[in-house]
Amino acid sequence: MRSPSVTTEPIGERLRILRLQRNWSIRHAASRAGISHVQWGRLERGERSADNRFMLAALAKALNVPLGDLTGTGAIGTEHGDTETRSAIHHIVQASIEADLEDPPALTDGPVEPLIQRLDLVMDLRLKCDYTGAAKLIPPLLCELHAAAFGDEQARALEALVLAQDAASFVIRYLGDSASAVLIADRGRQAATHSQNPVMLGLSAWSQAHAASGCGLYARALRIAERAATELEPHTDKPNAREMLGQLYMMTGFSKLALGDTGAAEAAIEEAERIARLTGYSPALGLNFGPTTIDVWRVSMNADAGDPRAAVRIARDIDTSGLATVSRSRQAAFYIDTARALSNIDKDTEALRMLLNAERLAPQRVRLSPLVIETARHLLEKSRRGTGWTELRALCERVGVNP
Repeated sequence: MRSPSVTTEPIGERLRILRLQRNWSIRHAASRAGISHVQWGRLERGERSADNRFMLAALAKALNVPLGDLTGTGAIGTEHGDTETRSAIHHIVQASIEADLEDPPALTDGPVEPLIQRLDLVMDLRLKCDYTGAAKLIPPLLCELHAAAFGDEQARALEALVLAQDAASFVIRYLGDSASAVLIADRGRQAATHSQNPVMLGLSAWSQAHAASGCGLYARALRIAERAATELEPHTDKPNAREMLGQLYMMTGFSKLALGDTGAAEAAIEEAERIARLTGYSPALGLNFGPTTIDVWRVSMNADAGDPRAAVRIARDIDTSGLATVSRSRQAAFYIDTARALSNIDKDTEALRMLLNAERLAPQRVRLSPLVIETARHLLEKSRRGTGWTELRALCERVGVNP
């Protein structure tokens, strides 16, 4: 967890340093990113918040650096991660690499049922945004499921291994190591391929696409999600297949929007909405798929696509009772994304309230999120000592922004 005494370097400052290291003018750098030189200059000076996923991906691509080099947050590779968390992450990555189904396990296999019970606990901790809690349980679980996949209950073990790798990839991403999240998701694909279960193949593809999007690799995320949706469509009679297909359509729409294909993005989202009307809310596979989840995704998508007013409008129309049915993780994401949108239309008091709501639900996710850090910094720079100043100052200290 980030210490209140530690401050983070603004993304705008990193942007300036990376540009100067290349001896580029602002005009040249901006042209590579597809934005105006005025916009780039405002980002460097901190006059505009760099709290937009799509823009951050474009900036990192223009500078030819990993997205993490630009955002510079998370437990891995920075001074902000505590030793215990960093050690847990190391062991997850190591266990994932060793859970190779082409190699025999070092352990002897045991009964699968106790492992599935432990997997349920990991998935619950993940959905509650207790990432360090989940991280401590994942490494031995991966090793034991790997061994079980060579035993008498192979089918159940392989499906559980796909779910465990999905949880591991998600946890690693939100602890700050997006690149390792990709590696772990790819290992989950191996387990899904061995299982020959079309729903597990869909879940592993979702995990791969989710991890790729965390690195700003939206074209790769799109290829994976589209291919997986096509492969899953003939199998919607299987348990959880519709929910999985709907989630893949959502990832397809999100990725298309990131790549600027607005019409195709809307078509994919509408297909996901059609499926959601059939399934209603479903906790299947830890996806929490349903109509409210799609509305929450729409808030995020509009915030990232540069239409904060539309994001706020959708957020205000969401039934709060429906929001209560989705996971704490999804609720926290909703409040973070709504806060970003509110900040960008100068509804700063409301934005702060949304960030505090998110922090109450998921303090670890909030305090490690580069989007939250950037939004809080932007709010602080716009603020004057008045309503909400004390709360804003305290939040900034907790996420590592020097007030």
